[in-house]
Amino acid sequence: MSNSKPDAKRDSSGMQAMTRAIAAILVLLVLTGLVFWVYPDNFYPWAKAIHVIAVIAWMAGMLYLPRLFVYHCAAPVGSPQSETFKVMERRLLRAIINPAMIVTWVFGLWLAWKGFAFQGGWLHAKIALVLAMSAVHGYLSAAVRRFAEDRNEKPARHWRIVNEVPTLLMIAIVILVVVKPF
Repeated sequence: MSNSKPDAKRDSSGMQAMTRAIAAILVLLVLTGLVFWVYPDNFYPWAKAIHVIAVIAWMAGMLYLPRLFVYHCAAPVGSPQSETFKVMERRLLRAIINPAMIVTWVFGLWLAWKGFAFQGGWLHAKIALVLAMSAVHGYLSAAVRRFAEDRNEKPARHWRIVNEVPTLLMIAIVILVVVKPF
């Protein structure tokens, strides 16, 4: 019996997950637009709440994806475990990390413009660190592609170290936002 049926089923469930993620983003956008239309003077706290929610989702994925890579390194190429990790990594990136990063940036830039007119040394430093976080995101996205093609050349130790980078960036960003040291 051919393995094409399980692959087709896996692809179908992946498409369903992607459809649900897109639907959730569309619902978020519609509700956000509705709140902005109905309560334009009170939209700032709503935008801040959506921004924080998106940041939490983005960081959850950014902290989990390199950990998946650590375990994926131990799975033999072509094994069922390796194929499972590929699906998990792809879905995490496409359904959670990418949309969360986009929402984080959109609402973060709006908040920086509306609340601070892009003024303040702390805000400039925060934006620089979020750019660095986005670069790490890009690095992890490329790694998902390499793992999917069975071309990962990095050892598990590398991914353990990379796993700490989003944490350090997140700590610095939170300190800048809360303390506003300059």
